[in-house]
Amino acid sequence: METITLGQLLKAVDGTLLGGFCDLNAPIGRVDTDSRSIHLGSLFVPLAGARFDGHAYLNSALEAGAAGCLTAQERDSLLPGKFYVRVANTQRALRDLAAWYRDQFAIPFIGVTGSVGKTTAKDMLAAVLGVKYKVLKTEGNHNNTVGLPLTLLELNHSHQIAVLEMGMDRPGEIDYLAGAVKPDIGVITNIGDAHIEHLGSRENILKAKCEMLPHIKAGGLVILNGDDPLLAGLKGSTPVPAVFCGQGEGCGCRAQVTGGDGVSHIHCRLTTPGMDREVKIPALGEHMIYPALIAAAVGERFGLTPEEIEEGIGQFVPTRMRMNILRRGGGIVVLDDTYNANPQSMRAAISVLADSQGSYKTAILGDMLELGPFAPALHTGVGEYLGQAHIDCLVAVGQLAEHIARGAQDAGVPQVIHCTDREQAKAVLSQVIRPDSTVLVKASRGMRLEEITAKLLELTEEA
Repeated sequence: METITLGQLLKAVDGTLLGGFCDLNAPIGRVDTDSRSIHLGSLFVPLAGARFDGHAYLNSALEAGAAGCLTAQERDSLLPGKFYVRVANTQRALRDLAAWYRDQFAIPFIGVTGSVGKTTAKDMLAAVLGVKYKVLKTEGNHNNTVGLPLTLLELNHSHQIAVLEMGMDRPGEIDYLAGAVKPDIGVITNIGDAHIEHLGSRENILKAKCEMLPHIKAGGLVILNGDDPLLAGLKGSTPVPAVFCGQGEGCGCRAQVTGGDGVSHIHCRLTTPGMDREVKIPALGEHMIYPALIAAAVGERFGLTPEEIEEGIGQFVPTRMRMNILRRGGGIVVLDDTYNANPQSMRAAISVLADSQGSYKTAILGDMLELGPFAPALHTGVGEYLGQAHIDCLVAVGQLAEHIARGAQDAGVPQVIHCTDREQAKAVLSQVIRPDSTVLVKASRGMRLEEITAKLLELTEEA
C-alpha cells in the first residue's frame, strides 16, 4: 500500500475525527483487520462477525502500534496520540476506502467471477499478463467483501494491471464488490449450482453474477463462456462488447483438446482473432481450455503476441489445493482438489481422474455445501457420474456424501465406502491405496479434506 494521510482517509470513508487528534497529514502505510498481527503505523479496522467484534480489541491493536482506527461505536476513552475515525459501518468503510484507493491508479482492472473456475481463470490471466506486465492478483480466498478490499489496498505504483476475483453467495455481493473494482474487463466463467441454497435457481445465480456488468467501464469488454447456455443467452444484450470463449462454432475464441499425457498436461488448439496454434497447458482436464481461452482473449486485448500468450499459459501454476498433482512412490498420483466443490467442479474433477493414467482410480469425495433442498439429488448425481466415468473406488465422507455413495453403488462403482467423518476416512485409506493408482480428493471447503491429502502423503513414499 502506498502511504495515504489521515485527511485522505476521512474523505474516502466520509468519517468523523473523534477527540483532540488534529494532524490531518498523519501518515497511514497499511490497513490491518486482525489485532493479533498489527504493523507499526497501520490503520486498524475492527470488523464485526458472527462470533466476534473487532471493536473489543481496539485498545490492544492501538497499543501494539497501530496509528489509529475506524470505529462504529462510541468510545468511553481515547488513547493519547492515536486517531479515531467514526463511521457508520466499518466493513462498508473498508470497502469505500479501497474504492477510493483504487481510483488513485490509472491502470486496467480485470474482474473475474463465475460459479466454477474463477480462481483458475484468475491464476491463468495473471500468468499470461505477467509475461509483459507487473500484475497484482487476488491471493488465496481474498475474493469476498473483506478480502477484495484488502487486495485493492495492496496496490502500489509498480503494478501495471490488477486481476481481481469476486466471489458471492447472495444477491448484491457482486454489485458491492464490482462497485469498488470498476473493472475495465469483466469475466464470467460459467453459471452452476454453487450457492443455489441462497439463490434458488441458476437463473437467479446468472442475475447475481451479472451484477458486475453495469460496473464495467465504458469502452471495456466482457469475456463470457460461450458453451454455457445461460451466458450464451446474453449475446447482444451486454452493456459493453462481449467476447465468447468455448468449443462451439459461435464462439469468437475457440479451443479443442488435441492430446496430453494424462499425468501433468494437456495440449489444445487455440483459435482467436490473433492466433491459431497448439499450446501446452500444464494442468489436467478438458475444462482447462476455458481459462486458457479467457487469458488469450485478454492477453490480445493488452497487446501480447501469440508467443507471449503461449509462454504465459506454460507458466500457469494453480492455487494450492486446486487440482494440485502430487506424485508419490509406486506410481501413485494424488489429485489434491480440496479447496472447494460444487456439482459442476466435482464432475470436472472426476473427468480428470477418469482420464488419468493410473490403472486403479479412487475418488475420495466429501459433502458439497450450500445446496439447500437440492443437495440430495445433486450428490446422488455425482455418484452416478462416478459410475459413468468407470471409477474403481469411492470413499464418501460426510452426511450428504452418503447420497454420493448410494448413487455410485446404483451406477456400478465396484468398491464404495461411506465414512461419516474425516477420522473414519483416514482409517480406511490403507485399504484403497495401491501401486499405479490415481486418487482424487475433493469436497467443499468446510469439510477440510486437506487432512485426507496429508494422510495420503503420510502413508505413501516420496517419488
